[in-house]
Amino acid sequence: MESVNPDVNLSRSEQKRLQILEAAIELFCGQGFPNTSMDEVAKLAGVSKQTVYSHFGSKDELFVASIESRCVVQRLAEDVFTDPSQPELALSCFAEYFGELIVSPEALTVFTTCVAQSETHPGISALFFDAGPQHLLSLLTGYFEDVQKLGVYQFDDCRSCAVRLCLMMYGEMRLKLELGLNADNLVEGRVSYLTGCISMFLRAYRSDHQ
Repeated sequence: MESVNPDVNLSRSEQKRLQILEAAIELFCGQGFPNTSMDEVAKLAGVSKQTVYSHFGSKDELFVASIESRCVVQRLAEDVFTDPSQPELALSCFAEYFGELIVSPEALTVFTTCVAQSETHPGISALFFDAGPQHLLSLLTGYFEDVQKLGVYQFDDCRSCAVRLCLMMYGEMRLKLELGLNADNLVEGRVSYLTGCISMFLRAYRSDHQ
């Protein structure tokens, strides 16, 4: 595991929490949720098992927190979806971040891990969905509701629009990577594809688009 660089602005407790999250995501991705114990997480993080439980009451809670930390949904909420008067800027920033996240090795590993264990451990998929996709869709839905109040854009159903946007940004690259296929030929055009998604999406929902 790569060591966590301590932040001088973080307390000792917060630094330990980051170490635990880093260890957890590495183990959950590397050997799966069922095969990962809190003892192993504590050992890899360099803390006691008691410390792990003081931060996270259960393995389920730790899994959710580790997914959320990797999705960085807090940063998205605070830094991107704050100004409903500038959806063009907000969604462009979102596309840059989300577009990179969904094709990252870690995101793909977590997803394929959940799929591979869905029959024997369906609860893991539910935890993943709630911590990652569900949380993100809720953020987008709330943002779209704020945007349309200003009258420039009107969404038929904010939740459905959030789903459309996210799935549109998956694109061919994510599909090929999920199938274990090489997608190097799509890297160069990825930014252009994502920019086009945002432009098309916003055009479709402008009040005066017709």
